[in-house]
Amino acid sequence: MGIIFAHIIFYLTLVLFASYLMLGIFSAIALRKYLRKNSFINYNSLVLSPLSPKISIIAPAFNESKTIIDNVRTLLSLYYNNFEVIIVNDGSTDNTFELMKDAYDLVKVNYYFDYRIPCERIRGVYRSKNPSYNRLTIIDKNNGGKADSLNAGINICHSDLFVSIDADSIIEADSILKLVKPFLEQKEKKVIGTGGVIRIVNSCDVERGHIREIKIPSKFLPRLQVLEYTRAFLLGRMAWSQLDGLMLISGAMGLFDRETVIKAGGYSVKTVGEDMELVLRMRRYMAESDTKYEVTYIPDPLCWTEVPSDLKSMRKQRTRWTRGLIESLRTHRKMFMNSQYGRLGLLGYPYWFFFEWMAPLIAFSGFIYTIYLIIRDSLNWPFYLLLFLFVYSFAVSLSTWAILFEEITFHKYRRKRDVLKLVGVAFLEPFFYPVHTYFAVRGNLEALRGKKGWGKAERSGFSKKKKARTRIIDGGEDFSQ
Repeated sequence: MGIIFAHIIFYLTLVLFASYLMLGIFSAIALRKYLRKNSFINYNSLVLSPLSPKISIIAPAFNESKTIIDNVRTLLSLYYNNFEVIIVNDGSTDNTFELMKDAYDLVKVNYYFDYRIPCERIRGVYRSKNPSYNRLTIIDKNNGGKADSLNAGINICHSDLFVSIDADSIIEADSILKLVKPFLEQKEKKVIGTGGVIRIVNSCDVERGHIREIKIPSKFLPRLQVLEYTRAFLLGRMAWSQLDGLMLISGAMGLFDRETVIKAGGYSVKTVGEDMELVLRMRRYMAESDTKYEVTYIPDPLCWTEVPSDLKSMRKQRTRWTRGLIESLRTHRKMFMNSQYGRLGLLGYPYWFFFEWMAPLIAFSGFIYTIYLIIRDSLNWPFYLLLFLFVYSFAVSLSTWAILFEEITFHKYRRKRDVLKLVGVAFLEPFFYPVHTYFAVRGNLEALRGKKGWGKAERSGFSKKKKARTRIIDGGEDFSQ
């Protein structure tokens, strides 16, 4: 029995690693193609062009009093000629709304809109009396959560395209120019969504909402996540975009076709993984209406966010991710191995089902069974040591490959010692896999018990001088209901 189980684990590992290798190869080809193509692009022409589409930037905010003024200022200074900023105050219990009202000289205005997608009651729409802030619109509404706030912003805006962001994310000044480019290039297929790379701001020097110097995180856990994010975005999502199997545009920042989102029903308030669920629902709607479309991905670093720096906060984040994944897969299970949905149904969905959801559960079973064999003194040590060496070597190689991709493309970490620190983390990260597995198993148990909500996590904020405050990680706001 032990030999059979060991062989099952071994062959599953081979399949998993083969998929990682293929994704890495596809990413390398796609990244090279993208960089070569964009080396001839003059983004300034988009700024100067009167034909550039209007874009609404929607940012939900709940109890953001410590950073909201700087965040709004940063959004208003984005490098694009035709955009508006919509801040959705989701029933904040602190003075977030009062601060914006005073800082931007807001007054309530009569504003026509229709509840095309459901959201909590909008109490008022506010604009600034100062012409300098004519791009700014503030929505004050009853608390309903992040997804509900985004739906309110979609109802209010009149642009064909909108960007959903977290209010406390740091956005690159030219991010809109790069995100909108696929929409301008669309020919046979309609582009319904575009995402980009999310980077980690922990330990970077941030002043008034702008990054002055990029640094590697000083703490070990955020460093692990730098490596994880680099691998996931550059080796994973780049490949899935090319394979037409992309299932997720990060909630931290994404550009969407407004009308498609509305027809698909808007953001779901019934899941904690509203970003993945929306993409799946949009893609399902387009496929079932027999419309040619695509979801694209930009490998440029467009957005910076803070990640957990302690195990408790990281556990809450990762269990929430697992619950969101399960909810999305369960809601759209019709897509599983269904040729009607193209490569998404035949490749993308099965990959997330087996390798993102099932794989941690199988790995956990393997850990338990290995401990059982050790207790019974029945473990085939030569086989397991060989398997461990194989897994460890491949994991380190894959992470090193991701670091290499980063260095030969965007090279955000200028100091050599920062790159060397990342390589050092690559050698240590495999020993952290059991912790990730535990988080995934716990997330499954929470989903089984029907747990809802985002939960809270400790974060230190962007400035070293600021005191720690309780906030949600990778969602930006505390949207507990």
